[in-house]
Amino acid sequence: MSKKVMILAANGQIARLVEHRILTEAAFADIDLTLFLRNASRLNNLQDNPRVTLVDGDITDEAAVTAAMVGQDLVFVAMVDHDRQNRLTKNVISAMQANHVDRVLFANVLGLYDEVGGEFGRWNLEMIGAGMAPARESDKLFANSGLDYTTLRLPWLNDRDISYTVTTKDQPYNGVSGSRASVADVVLKMIADPARYSRDSIGMADPATEGQNRPVY
Repeated sequence: MSKKVMILAANGQIARLVEHRILTEAAFADIDLTLFLRNASRLNNLQDNPRVTLVDGDITDEAAVTAAMVGQDLVFVAMVDHDRQNRLTKNVISAMQANHVDRVLFANVLGLYDEVGGEFGRWNLEMIGAGMAPARESDKLFANSGLDYTTLRLPWLNDRDISYTVTTKDQPYNGVSGSRASVADVVLKMIADPARYSRDSIGMADPATEGQNRPVY
């Protein structure tokens, strides 16, 4: 039986890396994708793929998200919720609960728990600014939702090759930057094994960038 995976904000760069690997690698041949995005025509290259369903919708539209969530096994939200009302997070939680979908991977930012130290940690908080409060609230909403969630605390991103170390909530963040391909790889590992990092918050970055004061591109 095929596994059904829904990706919201499906035209993002990391989302597209995940989609490409799912549709081209034999290890994911049993997965069907529901790709939810504004202006679904941006993924028209996938519209004839029998394993892909394109959904044109806005993640802030609760009814649209709920309708698209029917029958899914796992949800990957490929954007960070910086909305002051956390509509993105609340809509996803509500839609999952309404459809009895349990497993969710949700993008977020590094620094949620002040786990990034030194000058880079200070700079990171300054750069994220007012967006940090809703990002922290998003993490709390998922942690208290009863869902089987994983918060993905993304590093500052680059387009280098795959190289990363995963840190969990109670560990210092290791590195300041990481590649989009690395984040996609972490997501794919959890799609392949949904029990991995269950009910946890993880960071992933290139450990070679540890100690830098600014992102590494």
